[in-house]
Order: sequence, then structure tokens, then C-alpha cells
Amino acid sequence: MSYDTQPKASHFIDGAYVEDTSGTPIPVIYPATGKQIALVHAATPAIIDQALAAAHRAQKQWAAMSGTERGRILRRAADIMRERNHDLSVLETHDTGKPYQETIAVDATSGADAFEYFGGLAGSLTGEHIQLGENWVYTRREPLGVCVGIGAWNYPTQIACWKGAPALACGNSMVFKPSEMTPLCALKVAEILYEAGLPAGIYNVVQGLGEVGASLVTDPRVAKVSLTGSVPTGKKVYAAAAAQMKHVTMELGGKSPLVIFDDADLENAVGGAILGNFYSSGQVCSNGTRVFVQRGIKEAFLKRLTERLSTAVIGDPLDEATNFGPMVSEKQMNIVLDYIKKGEKEGARLVTGGKRLDRDGFYLQPTVFADVTDDMIIAREEIFGPVMAVLDFDTEEEAITRANATEFGLSAGVFTRDLSRAHRVIAQLEAGSCFINSYNDAPVEAPFGGTKMSGVGRENSKAAINHYSELKSVFVRMGDVEAPF
Repeated sequence: MSYDTQPKASHFIDGAYVEDTSGTPIPVIYPATGKQIALVHAATPAIIDQALAAAHRAQKQWAAMSGTERGRILRRAADIMRERNHDLSVLETHDTGKPYQETIAVDATSGADAFEYFGGLAGSLTGEHIQLGENWVYTRREPLGVCVGIGAWNYPTQIACWKGAPALACGNSMVFKPSEMTPLCALKVAEILYEAGLPAGIYNVVQGLGEVGASLVTDPRVAKVSLTGSVPTGKKVYAAAAAQMKHVTMELGGKSPLVIFDDADLENAVGGAILGNFYSSGQVCSNGTRVFVQRGIKEAFLKRLTERLSTAVIGDPLDEATNFGPMVSEKQMNIVLDYIKKGEKEGARLVTGGKRLDRDGFYLQPTVFADVTDDMIIAREEIFGPVMAVLDFDTEEEAITRANATEFGLSAGVFTRDLSRAHRVIAQLEAGSCFINSYNDAPVEAPFGGTKMSGVGRENSKAAINHYSELKSVFVRMGDVEAPF
């Protein structure tokens, strides 16, 4: 089966593609050319109601199946995703502009990993027995009900699966709204789940902008909201969900520190900094965009970094040789260009890059600023583009204090050959997803999520089960009840 870039319809509801052209048109722009490749329509109130009604109706039947039966369907979906990795990767590249070299290795495969992992876990989700003399308590792990997932534009396939897999494993249903900038991939995820045997109505996809998200978040049929997005959006969604006491998971932005000590392996440290700043053209929430380099190796680090960046292959994202692609949109490219201007104005030293490339599409050069100070805008605000800020430091204590001086707390990394120092420093960095002599690894077996303004809750790993289910405790008295009257 060939995967066309043009979806069959805008929405996937109750096991079928659904269209309502009275919804606001949303053009799908291919970032490599700036040209429109598809058109979807935002969900109307009728479409939103149809999706929520289907999810609400189907959920109880899904929850009544055994975890092993649910898991079997998720594992089948993982197999289908792997078989179609090429087609799904081409679609991801069209949706996001990310190079095929990257999408073939990361996106659908990561989604398949999530379905496989949570499919394998589904049959093990049990309660416990607590003996209290002759009386006892037992607990039941129960689904929450209808979950809403709201995706970001940087990993549309992966996010649709990271939210869907634990939700479905626990017996919930889901209505997923992808970003309006990357609406295509989630439709294929829904299609594959249905093909794998998922009952109609359990995983639905609707398109739209903020008002569609707001309608989903505030609907009384919804028990849980999981958002991947920016801090300002997260605050709004969290407040709206809290007003109705809904469960939430918030995976938000960051301005994460990457601390490189002068005893680090230079080649590995440069590689980690490249992965933490330029993979996906810098459009990754966990990126280590404040690179603290101990003064002793600063110039060697900058020299080797510049050499390696000069070998980046910037070009057609569908060419397998290309390893650096465009920004997702003209708007995002202009936001990043504005930050580059601010960095120059504040007196940071532009080591390399800083310009838009003279070609079709939304391409920026990989950009590095050195001599950055903590008070500069480029060191404080999330840029979400291929811009690295390199800051000098002298002592371990200083690096820890400055690394933590941010409202964010998503990720942090340390490069050093001194492993006792590596563990000591990581223990003191205020971040949820951390790395030692590596950066931006996200295996499904490990919890992913932030602290402080970077969010609440965790995705992936066994920890995600707690965010998509709740425990009911049942006290059983074996003898007579004593009452005062």
C-alpha cells in the first residue's frame, strides 16, 4: 500500500476517514519548498462532538477486554508500522521537513517501540492484595476514560504514539489533535491501529487550531489531557483542565544546560552538542541549547564544532545524503532569525552561521554564538531552531548554579571522563531527563518529562501507566460491623 501525501480526509473518527469541508481550511506546506502539498479542514463543533461521542461510547467495551488482548492489538500495530517505515518516514519528511535520513531512523520506529512496549506491558497491569488481619483490601487499576492528546509539530508520528500507546494499554480511548502545521502523520497512526484490530472509536484524530484544542480540553466527557507544546500553551491548557479537575500530563519547552568539563572526550562532547542543538534543525524541546564549556577547552571545542558543522549536508530532505533540513514553517524561521539578530545586538560572538540560505524552503544555517552571558536573551529564552549558545565557566559549583538559574527544567547533560563528578553534577541539576556523555536519547523504557516550568507527569516507561490509570481500593470486612449506635 502506497502512502500518498494527500490524506483521504481531514479526520479519522470511529474507524473511518471523515470530512467536513465547512471547517476552516488548513493548508499543509512542505517546508523544503514552501509549496502546498495537501489541504485539511479544522474540526467543526459537529466533528468534535462526533469524535468525543465515539470515544466515549467505545471506551467501556475496550476496557472490558483483558490487558493481554489489548496488548496483542498494540503489538500488531507496531509490526505494521515497522513494515511501512519507509512510507511513514517519507510522510513525516513531507509533514515536518526533517531529513529522510533522520525520519527513517527515529520517527515511526520510535512510535512502533511505544506500541510494542506498552502492548507488552498491558497484560501485567494488575492491582494488589493487602492483608489486614482477617480483613483485607484489594486494589484495581482502572482506566480514566476518554483521553485527549494534543501534539506538537516537531515529532507528529512519535507524539501520536507516545500518547496513544499507554492510554490504550490502560483501557482508555483517545481523541488526538495534531499540530495544525503537521496534520498528516497522526491520520496514518489511527489508520494503522484500526487495521491492527483496534475497535472503532478508540483512537480518533481531529484537526484544528487552538479553539479546537480548547473545545476538547473543556468537554465534560474528557477525563485526561496530555499536551506536548510550549510553556504559554501549557499554562492555558493546564488551567482549563484544572477547572474541571481533569488529569494532565504536560510536556513543555526548555532551555536545557549541557555542561562540558575540560577532561571530556572532545569528539564526543562536540557530537553531543550537535545532537542537542542541530538534530531536527534544532526543533527539539529537550535540546541542550545552553552549552557551558569549561574555559580550558573552549577554543578547541569551538574549532572542532565549526569544522564538523561545515560538513553538514543541507539539501533536499528526501535525499538520503541530506542530514540537515529546513525549519518547519516560514513563521518559525523568522522567529529564529529574530533571535539571531538579538544575539548579535547583545554582543555575543557569531562563530558560524546566522543566515537564511538562498534557496526555496525555510532553510537556516546551523548557528553558533560564543562568549554568551547568562543575561542575554539567547541564553534565557527557548529559540526552537538551530542556534547554539556557548557559555564559559571555571568551576563545577559555578556551572551547577548557573545551569539551574532558569525557569525551565526539561533536560540536562554532562560530558566528563570523571564518572563520580558526572553523577554528582547530574544529581544537582534541576531537570527531568538527563544524560551523561550523551544527549537526547529517548528510549521508550525510560521516563521522559520535565520539572519546574517544563511540565508535569512523565511519558514512556512504566511511569506513564500511572498517568493514564488510577487505583480503586476496596476494603473487605470478614466479620461483623461495629457501630456506636
